[in-house]
Amino acid sequence: MLLSLVLVAGAVAGGLALHRSSADDVNRAGVTPSQPIGSPEVDETARTAGVNKFLVRRSQAVGQNDLTQFLRDVDPTDELLVARQKQLFTNLRQFGFQSLRYDQLSEQFDQRLVDKYGPSTYLVGVAMTYQIKGIDPQPVRTMLGYTFSQKADGGWLLRSDSDMDRLLPRGSHQEAWDLGEILVKRAPRVLVVVERDQNKLANGLVAKALSAVQAVSKSWPGGWTGSGVVIALDDKIVRGADYTVPKNAEDALAMATWVYRTLPGEKAALGERADSYVVVNPRNRAKVDARTLAHEFTHVATAPYGAFAPRWLVEGAAAYVEFLPMEGEKDLALDKYRNEVRAKYLAKVRSLPADGVFFKNSIVSYPMSWLAVDHLFTKYGGVEVGTLYQEMAALGTTQAERNRIMLEHLGITEAGLFVELRRAAVTP
Repeated sequence: MLLSLVLVAGAVAGGLALHRSSADDVNRAGVTPSQPIGSPEVDETARTAGVNKFLVRRSQAVGQNDLTQFLRDVDPTDELLVARQKQLFTNLRQFGFQSLRYDQLSEQFDQRLVDKYGPSTYLVGVAMTYQIKGIDPQPVRTMLGYTFSQKADGGWLLRSDSDMDRLLPRGSHQEAWDLGEILVKRAPRVLVVVERDQNKLANGLVAKALSAVQAVSKSWPGGWTGSGVVIALDDKIVRGADYTVPKNAEDALAMATWVYRTLPGEKAALGERADSYVVVNPRNRAKVDARTLAHEFTHVATAPYGAFAPRWLVEGAAAYVEFLPMEGEKDLALDKYRNEVRAKYLAKVRSLPADGVFFKNSIVSYPMSWLAVDHLFTKYGGVEVGTLYQEMAALGTTQAERNRIMLEHLGITEAGLFVELRRAAVTP
């Protein structure tokens, strides 16, 4: 049996570019974080208040379905910008936000934009805080970058929504609603996003996602009450998923991409995870089934635990749930597969897959990880595995910490677990 190859995308190291840009980033982009000496005096208090009014009107317009209000302060001479903003409004309306708010973050300076838009140019990072009704268990955040200039009446005009894109951190930007004409389909605990004309694809993914949500809710220790978001667009870069990378483009079916309570760099370099949204590889869309989504939704269920669990546990747990009996899917011959993994892989390796080489040798890493987690569930039980996962994800920042946690819960380290796998393979 073939394992689905599914990767988990992470944020780029280095934190929030707006707050912690490296010197190389700054020099490459031609951007400095504040106004240069000799620039015109700016009433920053008045400017902040004026832009805040724009941002408040924007969130209210989405909630009230008021396109005129949404476009009120968008540069009317820029037809492409107006068209993008109209499409953005149409897209946002489909998601059904329970709450939506925009907040200013750090100002940036780019002389090229001052030359283009005039001395009042204001380039600023914006945090979009939102909660999709019935999907997000709590408000989450994503990043935007807006360019404003002052109008004759003292108000502020949106001149661009893309000037800062190159500075925004991967994984907390490039949302589904930013990417052209889309269609959103919903079901209980499920939301699917596809291209506007892909109604059949959307219906199929909704049915598969419903089955997968049910499977994870039933199989994950302690149950799971969250929701599954599936984004299946033609775009190759969506959120933290990048299907222009050759390895991802060829092999990956889908990626669970992190959704943040706090953005990368705000309070911690990696950001605080709240949830995950699944992004499907456009090249392999036809191969995605309910089991693929069950794998990914297991990542969604465990995302709030933290970022530090060993990769073999992260992927092994997802594969374990993926392979269990599932309504509407043919049962898999797990006893046969277990023996195949032992014969084909276990006898040839000397340890569990290490984080640093996991994806370089994924053909071996995935089945070995499944075998390890299958053994944990069989010997120690689901409650112990779930508790172990939570503590490893929250605190397993070093090998010493991982060893401590394993010993505390199981009485063995990762090396000891590998020894147990070898012994189980030869036990009659």
